[in-house]
Amino acid sequence: MKPDVSLDFTFATTVEKVWNALTDSNVLAQWIWNNDFKAEVGHKFQFRAEPSEWWDGIVDCEVLTIDEPNSISYTWASAGETTTVVWTVTKQADNTVRLHLDQSGFSEETKAREGAIEGAKYGWTSMADKLTTILA
Repeated sequence: MKPDVSLDFTFATTVEKVWNALTDSNVLAQWIWNNDFKAEVGHKFQFRAEPSEWWDGIVDCEVLTIDEPNSISYTWASAGETTTVVWTVTKQADNTVRLHLDQSGFSEETKAREGAIEGAKYGWTSMADKLTTILA
């Protein structure tokens, strides 16, 4: 199945630092949102953002897979939609690190809604911009 959102980010850092940014609750809070994440398959956790008039600010998640330091996946359930987020970390030949994101499972209704997938891409890209600063 082709992911609904597929993005690549490149960082001039180490695989270990990127992996830590994906799996350390305190670091995740700096570039995504506050959370109670633990890098344990089956762990249920939440990301908590500032609520708005359209959204309660809560994303319910469950860790699905961990292949340290190569990949991690979890569910991402919010606003009646449940998707799967997969992060893949790869060291590049030029000693940079590629962080690849796939998010899949959006409903046909959401995919048909103008701007919905673009909004998800924008959100992840904004978060990755924060991650760039953290990893610098």
